[in-house]
Amino acid sequence: MPERYPIPLDDLLKLLVQHEGSDLHVRAGEPPIFRVHGELRRTNFPVWQSEQIRALLYEIMGPDRIARYERDLECDLAYAIKGLARFRVNVLKQQNAVGCVMRLIPIRVQTLEELGLPPVLTEIAMLPRGLVLVTGPTGSGKSTSLAAMVNHINENKPVHIITIEDPIEFMHMDKVAAVNQREVEMDTHSFADALRHVMRQNPDVILVGEMRDNETMQLAITAAETGHLVFSTVHTTDAAQTIDRIVDVFEPERQEQIRMQLAVTLQAVISMTLLPRVDRPGRVAAFEIMLATPAIRNLIRERKTHQMYSTIQTGADLGMQTLDNHLLELYRNGTVSFEMALSKSSNPAEFSARAAAGRKPEELLAAAPGEI
Repeated sequence: MPERYPIPLDDLLKLLVQHEGSDLHVRAGEPPIFRVHGELRRTNFPVWQSEQIRALLYEIMGPDRIARYERDLECDLAYAIKGLARFRVNVLKQQNAVGCVMRLIPIRVQTLEELGLPPVLTEIAMLPRGLVLVTGPTGSGKSTSLAAMVNHINENKPVHIITIEDPIEFMHMDKVAAVNQREVEMDTHSFADALRHVMRQNPDVILVGEMRDNETMQLAITAAETGHLVFSTVHTTDAAQTIDRIVDVFEPERQEQIRMQLAVTLQAVISMTLLPRVDRPGRVAAFEIMLATPAIRNLIRERKTHQMYSTIQTGADLGMQTLDNHLLELYRNGTVSFEMALSKSSNPAEFSARAAAGRKPEELLAAAPGEI
């Protein structure tokens, strides 16, 4: 790496891994910033200038991505350090200066058990067909959870898996299954283009990195409708919002048709968020899991998504759970703080009442005023 860089990029990323960080932020006029266990931490390295950042990034981008960045002022790519990790890179411009954010992607795909994911996700991964959506804000663990589910299929079913990603994050080597991974702008022009041709590629399982527009959504639903197991992500916080978001993306005259298709094809919505732990360093995922039971399918058809919450609550024996129930469990077993669980809950007033009702009188007397 040329001496003009304050610190070689690979060395910086090795330090990020050593500190158990998840993201590296580089921008002009600032030292590099790490995100560790969800919190931003400034490093003590020298300040980077825009031209240094530009020269560094252009070395790893290549001519095609440089042209795309200069045209669109945005660019996504993957960067790998052999034997260490892969990184999802977003190159951006802010205040007319080049910057980037690099997200850590471990080389080894963790199993569902290693991640501590709910056992029902194993059953969902082994479904023969249908649409499975993993939702949550950016950085909530969607990609990691999906990779674990794809890995479980890869280890247990002799099927053909096709992933369409922007960029490719976790690398899957063939095990029991055969896996083809296609990257947008490298192997296909768009998610929609790849989905239009995927039927001719004899897939059994299709992973769509993100459903960004109504064309991609329609093609993913159609793929699920024609007998494939389709996984994708949506940036929503719960199951009801996910259904409404997908339907609302379409023109009013098409919404009824989409609602009917969803009622038939949807298998599960897994909503997740990450919270900092208080029992040890790190973060833990909290989940809402909705399975498409006959009752849920009827609610989708009848435009009664607001009633899904109570249906999910009564479906615990099937593996369903609400986000607030999982947050309450994490709080009661000492994994997360009350304040953090409350900040992520969908109904804070009800959550506070339930949290207080489950505590002993001596615990309430010892609690700080904000925790009662």
